[in-house]
Amino acid sequence: MERTHMSHDTGSAPLDIIATSLRRERTRAGLSLTELARLAGLAKSTLSQLESGSGNPSVETLWALGVALDVPFSRLVEPERPQVRVIRAGKGPTVFAEHADYACTLLSACPPSARRDVYLIRAEPGTPRRSDPHMNGVVEHIVICAGRARVGVTDDPVELLPGDYISYPGDVRHIFEALEPGTFGVEISEYS
Repeated sequence: MERTHMSHDTGSAPLDIIATSLRRERTRAGLSLTELARLAGLAKSTLSQLESGSGNPSVETLWALGVALDVPFSRLVEPERPQVRVIRAGKGPTVFAEHADYACTLLSACPPSARRDVYLIRAEPGTPRRSDPHMNGVVEHIVICAGRARVGVTDDPVELLPGDYISYPGDVRHIFEALEPGTFGVEISEYS
């Protein structure tokens, strides 16, 4: 089953948070709607819809905007957070890939003193999740918790089993391909 847009259940990343975050980060960067849309490879109307809270962004769209704004993906999908945080299974801000059965749930955004985000990745066999390069210096760390997957740099992915760990440069093309139903893992994106 391919999911092409964000889920609207309690586990989805709320569109109002994305809208507020995009406006805040675009203003911080001193970019107009037109300039940011061009940098991210989006139509200005699409960006305008997202900033008004009426769009329905995919993980690819949000990553492109994060790269264009030079901010971590998490800064676009997470609200202010309390000191103690619990995210129950199946909850949390989740976005889906456009062309793969792949979901990315933000578990922990990078605090001011660090440059890392933590995600739960869920994927099913079928079309792999192919990622364009992220910001310069990004390193991705993944531990497979269940299932089996091919993960890493697109030209040389590695097959991983539960408990296996991989790190690779996230600023080059990379892939996550589930090889068994119910594949999931934890990803840490480290920003330099």
